[in-house]
Amino acid sequence: MASKENKSALNETKHVSTSNIINSMSIQSIKQKRKVEIDADALLKSILNKSISALSRAITLIESSNPKHQNKSNYIINGCLPHANKSVRIGITGVPGVGKSTFIETLGNNLTKQGKKVAVLAVDPSSTVTKGSILGDKTRMESLAKNPNAFIRPSASGNMLGGVAKKTRETIILCEAAGFDVIIIETVGVGQSETTVACMVDFFLLLKLAGAGDELQGIKRGIIEMADVIAINKADGNNIKPAKLAKVEFNRALHYLPQKVSQWQPQVLTCSALQNEGIEEIWEAILNYFEITKANQYFNEKRNEQDKYWLMQTIENQLKANFFNSPKIKAALQEQLTLMAQHRTTAFAAANYILNL
Repeated sequence: MASKENKSALNETKHVSTSNIINSMSIQSIKQKRKVEIDADALLKSILNKSISALSRAITLIESSNPKHQNKSNYIINGCLPHANKSVRIGITGVPGVGKSTFIETLGNNLTKQGKKVAVLAVDPSSTVTKGSILGDKTRMESLAKNPNAFIRPSASGNMLGGVAKKTRETIILCEAAGFDVIIIETVGVGQSETTVACMVDFFLLLKLAGAGDELQGIKRGIIEMADVIAINKADGNNIKPAKLAKVEFNRALHYLPQKVSQWQPQVLTCSALQNEGIEEIWEAILNYFEITKANQYFNEKRNEQDKYWLMQTIENQLKANFFNSPKIKAALQEQLTLMAQHRTTAFAAANYILNL
């Protein structure tokens, strides 16, 4: 009897030992795969062949903060550039709860039915405490996420202001090279600060709610002034009448704003993304906008201005990175921080000292 128990225990020990070996081998295999050198050339070719998995990997690469990945990122972006600039870029913003995800999902599904390929770049706010993001946009756009002609990529905003992620601009180029016709950028939706997105899209759509108490905000300059269309969402059920009243208020507010250089007259429309009502009218307005701006050359002029803006931004970002990565600056910065803590210098004096180095 004891002998049988000993054999059973021995077999169990062997099973656990074998299981541990297999798990150890699996971990080693994963580590080895991670150590495999990234083939930027193969990744670029796969993107141009419309590979979604390659597109995802490339976006992860360009979002990496590892300095070793920079050259490969630049190689892929430069390789994609000749195949980019063939899509329409639409920025969509609005306060949290306005229904951005539902609106994008409905619009995206409608466009794919027309044979278009839609990429959604959803920017998620990062926590100022933990620095993390939920990145749950795919769960809010479940049907669009399953659509073979759609691609949803959530990214964390990090410390970037303006409602976009650090590499949103580069991600647009990669998506265009992968054959997407419509690029939709969903901003973090913090209210009136996401203005950077206007510098990377062709069309700016602002979603609003009726009865939210911000109708008169239309008189103020800022995000309202940049909107090409204001869409009052959730205009269904008991909200239909308030939505119509809000439409009148926003139309009045738009009259206080100067005429756009694009010669486009901003419109106020109502819709219900949940009921798929009014979405077609909004898309028609977007197409009319492109027809007008391409005819008067504003479309190309705007893209040229955007390229200049991102050239300056890229230079500034690189100069800033080089400055703070300098060992000499790091040492001086730590020294000045210590002096400040001892009240032996001020922030302004410390800044002047470091800059003069």
